[in-house]
Amino acid sequence: MVKAWAAKHITAIKVMLHGGALLPLCWLAWQTFSQQLGGDPVQYLTHFTGKGALNLLFVTLLISPAAKWIKWGFLLQTRRLLGLWVLAYALIHVAIFWLLDLAGRIDLFVEEVIKRPYITLGLVALLLLMALGVTSANRIRRKMGRNWQKLHNWVYLVALLVPIHYYWSVKSAVLEPSIYILIAAFLLLLRRHKLMSHLPAKVKAKVA
Repeated sequence: MVKAWAAKHITAIKVMLHGGALLPLCWLAWQTFSQQLGGDPVQYLTHFTGKGALNLLFVTLLISPAAKWIKWGFLLQTRRLLGLWVLAYALIHVAIFWLLDLAGRIDLFVEEVIKRPYITLGLVALLLLMALGVTSANRIRRKMGRNWQKLHNWVYLVALLVPIHYYWSVKSAVLEPSIYILIAAFLLLLRRHKLMSHLPAKVKAKVA
């Protein structure tokens, strides 16, 4: 009964997911305009949007195994919208860092990317997310054929890079980013057979 209702109302589910992703940004905007961001507003904004992107990324990666486990295949239709929200949060995260922390200076941004490995990892993850976002449309997917799936498998690398980026960015209180790394490892472990199938034969033999 629940499955039939949910499958019939997939559009409503998508609307709720859009609302769930948008509401934190609305709350953040309210906090900003009411000056409730604490002693370091830029750091608060940066961390809020960065963790938002990471949380949404994990939710997106959880869709496939969850849909398979409970046999709700129609949930796969929500992955693209969640993935685009991941990209939106990531872009806002980087924009805040660039515009507010670095005063919009490209030279300082390039210098930070070169000097700080955690920012380098974050930028690589963002570029991969942008590639996935640009090619997410069905029309582009059809044109790319098998190459589309090969490209979108890079999301698993993003799932590793982002929590490591978070871990390296903090000077203390590493417990939370460590938990994120463990969650990423768990999500990848759920896909171990799929990941193994894409490895070269020589690598498979060594792993085995």
